[in-house]
Amino acid sequence: MTTVEPLPADEVERLAAMTLDEDLALGPDVTTTATVPPDARATARLVSRAEGVVAGLGLAAAVFAHRGVDGFDAVVRDGDRVGPGDVLAHVTGPVAQILTAERSALNLLTHLSGVATATARWVDAVAGTGAVIRDTRKTLPGLRAAQKYAVRCGGGHNHRMGLGDQALVKDNHVTAAGGIAPAVRAVRAQFPDVFCEVECDTLDQVREAVAEHVALVLLDNMDPATMHEAVAICRGAQVRTEASGGLRLDTARAVAATGVDYISVGALTHSAPQLDIGLDL
Repeated sequence: MTTVEPLPADEVERLAAMTLDEDLALGPDVTTTATVPPDARATARLVSRAEGVVAGLGLAAAVFAHRGVDGFDAVVRDGDRVGPGDVLAHVTGPVAQILTAERSALNLLTHLSGVATATARWVDAVAGTGAVIRDTRKTLPGLRAAQKYAVRCGGGHNHRMGLGDQALVKDNHVTAAGGIAPAVRAVRAQFPDVFCEVECDTLDQVREAVAEHVALVLLDNMDPATMHEAVAICRGAQVRTEASGGLRLDTARAVAATGVDYISVGALTHSAPQLDIGLDL
């Protein structure tokens, strides 16, 4: 497995605390407090119920640690592929604390593993074409860094993290500025060192963007034939290309065959189903 750039430690701690705070906002875990002897200890297993790619084990471990669970021994690593029945980790500690943290930990682990699994399917679909799968800013508030980490676990790459690290001139910016050229020039006038990408719907817009020597052209909702022609225009000017909009997994390879450098998929983060993972005491 390729080493994945980890989530920063402060982000792990923030998310672990946030999810527990939400679960315990109305008081202690009354069910566990009433049914579990306070001195009971046990070992539980985190087990995958389906095939997928794991992401978020470190977050799950942090959630348990916040509740005083003193043992978390991972059997696999984030980015590993697993199947039904595979044990992901052993969790050892006070039973009451394991059960109080269970859903908080699983919420993060199953969601992020779902994102990683969805990403891996897209990566597999375009394997060997040279196209790179990457995410968008269509993420859940508060979870962007974690979701983008999960994309990396699935073999994908990250697009911009926020609105300030790259410029992406979209259709509404073009309308507001009076055209692609004025929009690009306005960005460069105020932020000359920022990477600039332009969204294009037509070949005429592609030519206009290329004439401005932008770094990357986003080909929005183009059919493969038009996209292939757009890629040729951009490649001749050494401008990179990215396909986006209206993409489906079953047509991903056809899109990649047009020669685009990147395929950006919002569904990796906004529509990924959870990977079914359970905790067995």
